[in-house]
Amino acid sequence: MRAVVVTELSGPGGMTLRDVPEPAAEGLVLIDVKASGVCFPDLLISYGKYQLRPEPPFVPGSEVAGVVVSAPDGSGLEPGRRVLAAPQVGGYAERAAVPAAQVLPIPSTLGFEEAASLIVNYQTMEFALERRARLRAGETVVVLGAAGGVGTSSIQLAKAHGAHVIAVVRRDGADDFLRELGADEVVRLDDGWGARARELTGGRGAQIVVDPVGGDAFDEAVRVLAPEGRLVVIGFAGGAIPEVKVNRVLFRNISIVGAAWGEFLRTEPNALEEVHAALIRHVERGLRPVVTSRYPLEQAADALRDLEAGLVLGKAVLVQD
Repeated sequence: MRAVVVTELSGPGGMTLRDVPEPAAEGLVLIDVKASGVCFPDLLISYGKYQLRPEPPFVPGSEVAGVVVSAPDGSGLEPGRRVLAAPQVGGYAERAAVPAAQVLPIPSTLGFEEAASLIVNYQTMEFALERRARLRAGETVVVLGAAGGVGTSSIQLAKAHGAHVIAVVRRDGADDFLRELGADEVVRLDDGWGARARELTGGRGAQIVVDPVGGDAFDEAVRVLAPEGRLVVIGFAGGAIPEVKVNRVLFRNISIVGAAWGEFLRTEPNALEEVHAALIRHVERGLRPVVTSRYPLEQAADALRDLEAGLVLGKAVLVQD
């Protein structure tokens, strides 16, 4: 079968398309992959900068959607069933072998590309907003990095939970795109963005800030919070890991919480089905994952380069016939 192989930990340039043996599937679910999600962890792992650090050569890819080829007895997954899965690695290939516990049904209204997009970003943000931030209808949510995969899923899910959403974005030309997703307001990420965001809340501040960016934006994100507000740390796409001045946390009565979905699943594996069930309910009410960039498997490195350069609005996927 064809697969994208990381031969050296130098980022997208260290990848090549090769013919490789089909993955061993004893005790696992073998999936004929139709679409693979392209996400930030895939980029980090290609540099050897992710928590999971396999040694080259290996096949990256942590999101797949496709059709079951074979499955262990008793798994309830019959051949031909449409499924999505999060294999951590191995997804940039024509076939992937995944533990049955990580394989979930695709909602009937979604295609493979949308299903592959429903995994990392949407699962993370449903967990982040509902469980970690305790989002309540009517609250204001400020979303940093709003035009990326985490940002777009944050906007959609916050609106699905009944929130007022302020999208914060660096790139030009994304305002209409973000408003179509449901953002009530759009603020440019530049000097003074925090003050403008606070003005949009009537000076009260936001109950929740979603931050997948980190870096220089973090301090201002803290200032945007209302008393008893919650800043949800999703990642550090901006590169730098910020430090917290805990006196501000104390005297402003705010909370800074992490939302590391993959790590949470290590200790609470049953949460996967709970979050997926919640996402299915959102889909049944009209939510559609946002796929704006499609690449053939042989252009996986290009997809990751575009993701790294901030050229992808919403979600990118690798598609196969």
